Amino acid sequence: MKNNILVTGAAGFIGANFVEYFTKKYPEYNIIVLDKLTYAGNMNNLNKVIDKITFVKGDICDFEFLLELFKKYEINGVIHFAAESHVDNSINNPFIFTHTNVIGTHTLLEAAKRTWGEGSTNKFVHISTDEVYGSLKEEGYFTEKSQINPSSPYSASKASSDLIALAYKETYKMNVNVTNCSNNYGPYQHNEKLIPHMIKKALKNEKLPVYGTGKNIRDWLYVEDHCEAIDLVFHKGVAGERYNIGGHNEKRNIDIVKLILKRLGKSEDLIEFVEDRKGHDYRYAIDPSKIKAELGWYPKTKFEDGIIKTIDWYLENPEWLN
Repeated sequence: MKNNILVTGAAGFIGANFVEYFTKKYPEYNIIVLDKLTYAGNMNNLNKVIDKITFVKGDICDFEFLLELFKKYEINGVIHFAAESHVDNSINNPFIFTHTNVIGTHTLLEAAKRTWGEGSTNKFVHISTDEVYGSLKEEGYFTEKSQINPSSPYSASKASSDLIALAYKETYKMNVNVTNCSNNYGPYQHNEKLIPHMIKKALKNEKLPVYGTGKNIRDWLYVEDHCEAIDLVFHKGVAGERYNIGGHNEKRNIDIVKLILKRLGKSEDLIEFVEDRKGHDYRYAIDPSKIKAELGWYPKTKFEDGIIKTIDWYLENPEWLN
């Protein structure tokens, strides 16, 4: 049987890195990339693989369109990245997040079910975030059994889509997995996100806005490590299971900003503390023991190495900062 894999949202950051990784590892697969090309989608992200994939522009909320897509390309696997993902935007425009992340995911699942039939072994992997679990204090880690407790419209929309995906396994016996990752970093990331945003500001000698005191903590995962984990979940994940994917690289936001400034030879005087984000979670940290034990994955990249590779990539590819 041919592997005709639909990858949604792959003109975005993580999806583009994944398609680059996937096409290199599995040149025999037929990869169909579906992306709406909103502001976060950039066709340049796919330059290295454009001759190895089939690109389709479209909306995951369009049910009839999806049915035709599944039929035309005989799709027998889905890896679903497409989502609105910026917390600040979700605070300002929450309905867009509910529409894309909840309705879009549900529509995609239903199109897969209608095409494949109930009880199909075809794989559907839904990519999500650790933010669905809410905020941690100084100690402890998120596990797959942690309470779902989102703090923003973004994380609530992702939590909702996670539950819909898992419900399709229980109700229709679909071969569904959900992955919840920590903060990704690496090439192709949109400059609204912390690391490329701060690089862009620093290179222009502009003030670097840091929320609150900058002491909020995130677990950082190099995007290539994340791609390897998704690959394992797609091929070996147990149906209906949720897998947490974390980097074991906890860093305070302020320390990341200072590291970027040091690497770029800029003064810390550029740092400007601003009013904190509404509902700003204090700490995220993932325990990846389950995926390590069941699938043999563990993050390879130390933050100290990954952040240098990332900064240097943006210096070599400044057009991505614009």
